[in-house]
Amino acid sequence: MNAVSVENYLVVGAVLFTLGLIGFIVRRNLIILFLCAEMMLQGVALNFVAFARYHGNLQGQAMVLFLIAIAACEAAIALALILMLYRRKKSLDVSVWQQMHESGWQPSEEEEPLPPPPPPEPLPHLPPAGIEPPRKEEPTHV
Repeated sequence: MNAVSVENYLVVGAVLFTLGLIGFIVRRNLIILFLCAEMMLQGVALNFVAFARYHGNLQGQAMVLFLIAIAACEAAIALALILMLYRRKKSLDVSVWQQMHESGWQPSEEEEPLPPPPPPEPLPHLPPAGIEPPRKEEPTHV
């Protein structure tokens, strides 16, 4: 019987967590942020279950039950906030939340986006295969 080692589960859990973290940092849409947070929680849950199986006890699996309950509460609160923001501002962009700050607080300013890269230089035009076109003779300076 070929059993899967605990390292394989840990690698998959770490990949899930890392992908969720990258998505959470990079994206601005609230629904995508919510899904990335859920992906991070699932990566942690997979690691808990893998360690519980490896050590032969149920403590990690009990922790996963609490983690799933917390994720369900987070889902309810996040969806309520997303619906509230969409009803008020008709947008799911995170920067819209800055307009809803308390009076007296300065909104955080975002960095200016990078300028677009310069257009690439055109590649030299090569003649089609076959007879080489005649060259213009350049005058030689003596």
